[in-house]
Amino acid sequence: MNPVRFIQAKRDGLAHAKEEMAAFLLGYLRDEVPDYQVSAWLMAVFFRGLSQEETLWLTEIMAHSGKVLDLSHLPHPVDKHSSGGVGDKTTLVVAPILAASGCTVAKMSGRGLAHTGGTIDKLESIPGWRGEMTEAEFLERARKVGLVIAAQSQELAPLDGKLYALRDVTATVESLPLIASSIMSKKLAAGARSIVLDVKVGKGAFMKTLEAARALAEAMVAIGKGASRRVRAVLTSMEAPLGQAVGNALEVREAILALKGEGPGDLVQVALTLAEEALKLEGLDPGLARRALEEGRALEKFRAFLEAQGGDPRVVEDLSLLPLGEELPLLSQEEGVVQEVDALKVGLAVLALGGGRRKKGEAIDHGVGVHLLKKPGDRVERGEALALVYHRNRGLEEALGLLGEAFRLGESASPSPLVLGLV
Repeated sequence: MNPVRFIQAKRDGLAHAKEEMAAFLLGYLRDEVPDYQVSAWLMAVFFRGLSQEETLWLTEIMAHSGKVLDLSHLPHPVDKHSSGGVGDKTTLVVAPILAASGCTVAKMSGRGLAHTGGTIDKLESIPGWRGEMTEAEFLERARKVGLVIAAQSQELAPLDGKLYALRDVTATVESLPLIASSIMSKKLAAGARSIVLDVKVGKGAFMKTLEAARALAEAMVAIGKGASRRVRAVLTSMEAPLGQAVGNALEVREAILALKGEGPGDLVQVALTLAEEALKLEGLDPGLARRALEEGRALEKFRAFLEAQGGDPRVVEDLSLLPLGEELPLLSQEEGVVQEVDALKVGLAVLALGGGRRKKGEAIDHGVGVHLLKKPGDRVERGEALALVYHRNRGLEEALGLLGEAFRLGESASPSPLVLGLV
């Protein structure tokens, strides 16, 4: 194939052939096609887009560029993906619910970047927990426990990782077909039969508007169906942080409380909605999700999962085993009703405290974060605590400034819906 003609075709808005796309991209993976030519192609895609068929081909090429896991021998293999948000610890609640409902959740998860937290970071705040493992260990834990969460393997969809690094430095990240194919390539490579997607909408999400989130959801569902997977997307609000906890150890604590039936209502609602949709995809009774939660079986599954991956299972009973920084209340300077808690500003406050990464590979502090005491609709008196800030004296002034801006008070507030739609 001729790389220049391939780039020119997309520049001029023409369609690709699957064989040409595979030759061009796999040539890049083998260092036979230079990055400057791939950069030119990515920019052409950014402006010209890809058809639904081309997007599926791109996804499948990336998914099969490395190892593809086979979970077909396991009962009801399901996966869950979130597009990222603030305080989004739903995986820690949804996965044990599904495993306790008869499904197998064998999941690859990532680390956080900027204001969004990663599932692996949260779990690593538990003493001893380990996300690195061999493929054999991954599959054995999936078989024995029904739930395993591993750090993203370099062997899964390596072309996606290489392309994303190039997109990041060529201003081509914000392309819908490139975003959708990047997410779904890892889901296809991970081997689940059914995939439920939590697509976040709002200030603390990548997709700021419902229209943009729905377009992404539709693109990912189309890819999944084109690859013979069962896929459902749930659109959920990320205007305010989900739950009350933002920060790694704090979010683990809140997830455990949710599994005990003591979690905040918004977190439980979103977790149950996602679990119910996953069960429907597998032809199972969606009522199993609530029963697994209420009967304590999801909590026991979480405990077994921790133990299987080296984590201290005592943390389920003794939350003080989680590392937390020094506690400082954020006091309200006025009285009124909370109208807004800006999710982005809360996320940036935790980032300032050291609970997130400004660049890949940076070390983080698992014990810092923010516990919200007031959410939209709550009444606040002057001098009353809006939140508790957990810190180690790093970036505290910046974080307090951001949190002061995050809370907006007024005379009244109407609660907004959490689940905004299904695709």
